[in-house]
Amino acid sequence: MDDTLIDIGEVARRSGLAASALRFYERKGLILAEGRNGLRRAYRPETLERLALITCARDAGFTLAEIAEFLQARPSDTALRERLVAKEREVSERIAQLTRLRDSLRHAAVCEHDPLVECPEFKRAVRRVPLG
Repeated sequence: MDDTLIDIGEVARRSGLAASALRFYERKGLILAEGRNGLRRAYRPETLERLALITCARDAGFTLAEIAEFLQARPSDTALRERLVAKEREVSERIAQLTRLRDSLRHAAVCEHDPLVECPEFKRAVRRVPLG
């Protein structure tokens, strides 16, 4: 095996992903095994960076199909760029929503209002949450 390649078990350990997830990502074309160590797949070290990007994108709500498209994007792909701008808006709104939730939880953890749901500050936070 090429010394620069990393065994699937090591990639799984470093990435925190199961080997089955790595094989699944490979079938979907998101990563590429560059060789074998016996029967075990081996990957280039930069695969870890790609896996970090994939994990981050999945956590942000991207589908695997969207991630695959993004990984193959070219600068001239204006339709993809428009979808990325729309996704950025979704992510920004999600961040704002989570920030409001975090702030509400911080307040709730120290609030002595009885009952908590009648606290004016808590009610203000709830009113800021968009419905449906």
